[in-house]
Amino acid sequence: MVTGSRALRTQWTTVVPLVGVVLLVLTWGRDLPGPVIALLTVVLAASVLAAVHHAEVIAHRVGEPFGSLVLAVAVTVIEVALIVTLMVDGGDKSATLARDTVFAAVMITCNGVVGLSLLVASLRHGIAVFNPEGTGAALATVTTLATLSLVLPTFTTSAPGPEFSTVQLTFAALSSLVLYGLFIATLTVRHRDYFQPITRQGEVITAEEHAHAPTPRAALLSLGLLGLALVGVVGLAKGVSPTIEDGVQAAGLHQAVVGVVIALLVLLPETIAAVRSARRDRVQTSLNLALGSAMASIGLTIPAVALASVWLTGPLVLGLSSIHLVLLALTVVVASLTVVPGRATPLQGGVHLVLFAAYLELAVNP
Repeated sequence: MVTGSRALRTQWTTVVPLVGVVLLVLTWGRDLPGPVIALLTVVLAASVLAAVHHAEVIAHRVGEPFGSLVLAVAVTVIEVALIVTLMVDGGDKSATLARDTVFAAVMITCNGVVGLSLLVASLRHGIAVFNPEGTGAALATVTTLATLSLVLPTFTTSAPGPEFSTVQLTFAALSSLVLYGLFIATLTVRHRDYFQPITRQGEVITAEEHAHAPTPRAALLSLGLLGLALVGVVGLAKGVSPTIEDGVQAAGLHQAVVGVVIALLVLLPETIAAVRSARRDRVQTSLNLALGSAMASIGLTIPAVALASVWLTGPLVLGLSSIHLVLLALTVVVASLTVVPGRATPLQGGVHLVLFAAYLELAVNP
């Protein structure tokens, strides 16, 4: 019975990414009727679950922290491609698209995903345990990237408005690439043990004890299907975005809500994977996913839009508003206090979730 259930799961997780990409090709750039939107929504949800499944297969094969890195980078690369495409097509209307998307990713991951993971792990296991050395290094990198790319443009004077001059944008892009590269080297080569799950006695968990690792062939197949599933997730989210925009306008909500909803859809695979890891008492894996996604979002998006700005004619607004500056500062302070002990209770998870709720509320009522 278990074997049959596993075979059935393998079949649908193989078929769904292919169906998602086919639907994406057939519907891209077209006005879609209600039934087709409903179908896209169902396939989008299934693609999210398929992406999580294949990410877990890869993670089981290569181990941590490589598994969480694969999912975070794959999602971000596709998301960046979508942002650049929308900026090319959107003109002046897309001036704040990169800023809004990156900041949404930071708040969703650093507060929503982190808070939910800590809350689930601490409620289920009494306390959430993680490695403060690795998590602190990741948080410091995210904070530096966010400050250089999203905070400084608000205060610079070389260009009008919250924008970088060409030289400043080039520096921010190169700094983002350097910092992200240094983090990847630390994560995967020099101090890999800082980012592996640990026991309550502080010992590193190097492998799962209860299951055999998938074969290299199965892992490669899952890697390809993961890419297809993520293309489907991001592309189908773009496909249903006009319906989301119409709903937001009908409800009289602020336009920024559209970006938040799309970011939530795009980050669903990482969120589900992080919560599953937290349920298994692998909180470090959850934090690797959350902070790694925030870091990849900034570290890859800013260089990409800096390169795209060579041929884009409209402005590129990166500086945050005063409200968002306050939320970012509070997030950094709270996250630092959460990381330092290496242990968290439901209180810390609740604090992060309240900050995330505040971000959502201010997106609706700025």
